[in-house]
Amino acid sequence: QVQLVESGGGLVQAGGSLRLSCAASEQTFETYDMYWFRQAPGKEREFVTYISRRGGSTYYADSVKGRFTISRDSAKNTVYLQMNSLQPEDTAVYYCAADPSVVFTTRPGYWGQGTQVTVSS
Repeated sequence: QVQLVESGGGLVQAGGSLRLSCAASEQTFETYDMYWFRQAPGKEREFVTYISRRGGSTYYADSVKGRFTISRDSAKNTVYLQMNSLQPEDTAVYYCAADPSVVFTTRPGYWGQGTQVTVSS
């Protein structure tokens, strides 16, 4: 069972950047598709981005397309979320997630604890 630990959240001004990291415990990291979701106060958790197990496919929510980039480093068992041009509406708890299925899912099986991102105006 994979365990996920996010890091890199914090407070940033609008227009700034942050890079989130998610370290996976499993040496079989390459057998998992990886996701980032986020949940803003008072809102439901929403999909942000996805990367396939070998990094060949990525998907982005329209709200972050062109500003956020997902990547993964199999040597470090880590997935990254580079967030640029951050806006106050990006404020949320960001969750890393993993799933062994080869099919994209909005309900990955494994989740991290989340990391807070706050964007001030």
